[in-house]
Amino acid sequence: MAPLLLSLAVLILATRLLGEVAQRLGQPAVIGELLAGVLLGQSLLGLIDPSDPVIAALGGLGVLILLFEIGLHTDLRSLQEVGTQAATVATVGVLVPFVGGYAATQALGFGALESLVAGAALTATSIGISARSLRDVGRLDTPEGQIVLGAAVLDDLIGLVILGVVAALLGGTDITGWTIAKSTGLALGFVVVALVIGSYSAPPIFRVVERLRTTGALGIVALAFALLLAWIAERTGSAAIVGALAAGLVLHHTPQRREIERSVTQLGYFFVPVFFAGVGASVDLRAFGDGRTVLIGVALTVVGVLGKLVSGFSLWNFDGNRLLVGVAMIPRGEVGLIFAQVGLASGALAGGQFGAIMMMVVVTTLITPPWLAVLARSTRPRMPDQSDDGLDDLVSGARPMTPRATRPVQREK
Repeated sequence: MAPLLLSLAVLILATRLLGEVAQRLGQPAVIGELLAGVLLGQSLLGLIDPSDPVIAALGGLGVLILLFEIGLHTDLRSLQEVGTQAATVATVGVLVPFVGGYAATQALGFGALESLVAGAALTATSIGISARSLRDVGRLDTPEGQIVLGAAVLDDLIGLVILGVVAALLGGTDITGWTIAKSTGLALGFVVVALVIGSYSAPPIFRVVERLRTTGALGIVALAFALLLAWIAERTGSAAIVGALAAGLVLHHTPQRREIERSVTQLGYFFVPVFFAGVGASVDLRAFGDGRTVLIGVALTVVGVLGKLVSGFSLWNFDGNRLLVGVAMIPRGEVGLIFAQVGLASGALAGGQFGAIMMMVVVTTLITPPWLAVLARSTRPRMPDQSDDGLDDLVSGARPMTPRATRPVQREK
């Protein structure tokens, strides 16, 4: 136990410290946590072994908690207000990067399975980072902000379905039209069935749990519910992360959601940084000495940025700032990391390929906040949204990421 305890202590302190540094530099905390993993990993200090079964298990729980938080954060009903526009941005924002990423990696010599993983990683949009960045520049409650949130939710839902398909293929299933259709149907079907059954069964269950006098009962039972759905999803041929997401979607409209989110966020403060740091520790810096890895990373980054910009400009009849919509869709953040980690853990990605995808995730996440700040200054300022959100806390950090967000501004009349 002694080496493990020391590793966890160092990991927790390093992720918290570098997460704080990242926030002070105007970047999301997840960037600092990734860098902490790189620093502590085998490429540099060698204090963290991401393949250690305990570290891997804790990181796996972190992924499930993160996806559960994303589901809790997602209001499917609110998508109706910007449904058509959000669906347009999401569809283009998934198809263009996926096809572009697949074609680019095929041209660079990837196999079919590796190209599918790379293309899937490009489809994601980080809800937490996009929402926090828009909030910091006072654009979260604008039409552009609402379209981005709706599209990001749909992006991640579609992306996770794609990931469920890829996960099935990584398990050794042959790539055929039938197996892809079957895996897609399982992932979508599981979410739909969970929503239908859960909308009737969850409210009375959690009303009973709410009456319990045990401190923290709601959060613990909700987490158990998420883990149970994750287990069922995996046993039925889908992916565990799809089940965790479905659990959050089911519980979003329960009256106890806020308390559940607060409780789960407290657990996430420990488990989610372990996941991010584990991903960072998996990066082999020596791979970047190979020009091919850098070339692949640059190609994926260019495709990733252009694909999301195209999604913003797909709003032909929109009078707002389409460039702002496209830029806000760029960060891959935590969702892109999940895709990359699944590919690495399954053996589908080699070290250089994983490093290239990591490069894309980090660059797209880094460039979004300052780019949005520049775009926001070109229009009249709005009051930053101050609503509390557990997902933002886990991904971006608790305090605003830019000094601009803390300045008093006059609300537009």
